[in-house]
Amino acid sequence: MDLEREVRDLVARREIMKAIHAYMRGQDRLDPALQLTSFHADADVDCGLLRGGPQAYTDFAQGLLGEMKASQHIVGQVDLSVDIDAGTASGEVYFFAWHRIGADNDTDAAGDLLMAGRYIDDYARKDGKWAIQRRRELIDWARQDAATDGILHEEVTIHLAGRKGEDFSQTRDWASGISGR
Repeated sequence: MDLEREVRDLVARREIMKAIHAYMRGQDRLDPALQLTSFHADADVDCGLLRGGPQAYTDFAQGLLGEMKASQHIVGQVDLSVDIDAGTASGEVYFFAWHRIGADNDTDAAGDLLMAGRYIDDYARKDGKWAIQRRRELIDWARQDAATDGILHEEVTIHLAGRKGEDFSQTRDWASGISGR
């Protein structure tokens, strides 16, 4: 076993996973700068509704998600193939996404849009950075249901999440145990 090669492979996989997580977290936090860190500047992204570069895609995704009350994207299994010598990798990333829609006024009923699918990705290492070079999004299934989480709004001791740092998760002094609210 070539220990140095194994370590380089593990580092590549860790850095690719960091890019995958930055993409998801950037979407949920409505943080375009974070989402953009997951891509190389010349990447190609195709979600079906739009195909373009990272900036065009991120602007599109942030605009779409910004119109929703909330969202959460969860990474499932990830299958990566890494070619250390070439500085390239490919992968299939399963995801689950929840989106709160409607309820902007008294006439709209809150609903949940649930989607699951896969990202078919190519990654590259350029200037010492592993990032997404090509992404194709495939939706395997979707459904829309009425919201059923009224208890979250009725029970004041439950911490509801916020976007763009609106909840305490980004400002809490975790060491002191103070929740920030």
